[in-house]
Amino acid sequence: MADPMRIRAQASGDKATVRVLMSHEMETGQRKDSAGKTIPAWFIQEVSATHNGKPVLAAQWGPAISKNPFMQFTIKGAKAGDKVSVSWVDNKGDKRTDEATVA
Repeated sequence: MADPMRIRAQASGDKATVRVLMSHEMETGQRKDSAGKTIPAWFIQEVSATHNGKPVLAAQWGPAISKNPFMQFTIKGAKAGDKVSVSWVDNKGDKRTDEATVA
């Protein structure tokens, strides 16, 4: 399983800014190793986020996203103490879900 995501959610007024740093190698499938063999594609395909269990974000990603991707988004109506959960699924079926509390 992949390393935990770093999630920070900061409330400001009636919204919260959520910053997520994901740990993933993100191979495009176009690079070659030292022996000249193509390194197989391995990348995050689906990203989703929930606010107190309610879906607030859904994204489809591809091989063009960088290694250890960073994502930032804003949630309206979030306040301190609310729970934000972020999940991803990669093209090999690996999954990761982590949660943070809005500060």
